[in-house]
Amino acid sequence: MSQSVYDIPVKTIAGQDITLNQYTGKVLLLVNVASKCGLTPQYEGLQKLYKEKKDQGLEILGFPANNFLAQEPGSDAEIQEFCSLNYQVNFPLFSKISVAGEDKHPLYQTLTQAIPERIGEGPWWKDLVDYGLTPNEPPEVLWNFEKFLINKKGEVVARFAPDITADDPRIVDAINAELAK
Repeated sequence: MSQSVYDIPVKTIAGQDITLNQYTGKVLLLVNVASKCGLTPQYEGLQKLYKEKKDQGLEILGFPANNFLAQEPGSDAEIQEFCSLNYQVNFPLFSKISVAGEDKHPLYQTLTQAIPERIGEGPWWKDLVDYGLTPNEPPEVLWNFEKFLINKKGEVVARFAPDITADDPRIVDAINAELAK
């Protein structure tokens, strides 16, 4: 990995400039999120997972992105309100960024370089193609709700396709294994 995820500047959804080094020693699940996507209901499962595992050292970090069919058109304030009202999200959300393409945020450049292939490309990917869409090929982020697992040392250890939900045994087992270390 060219740069530690801890050192990359990001902005909270409230507009505060930070780095992720405040999460050193925690297991992180980074997710590019969107409010108007068919996968948006995944917020519910992510919030449930966060509630269950936060005290064990898991942090879920949501990064809104408008890269896929403009499915995150809102301002940061609108995104925060949507997540709070509709899904009672209280895991950290960050300011909207680009997760693919020429203007990809350095955080996502680092994540996609660290693990170019994702776990779990199932029938959902084919559904996108059947709808006439052209999903991104690896190493690019495929779609909204792709997930990256970061260990307590800040290393990217797994990457999950967008249709792999927060309660999927592949994610839960990987998180539990990292929490146990």
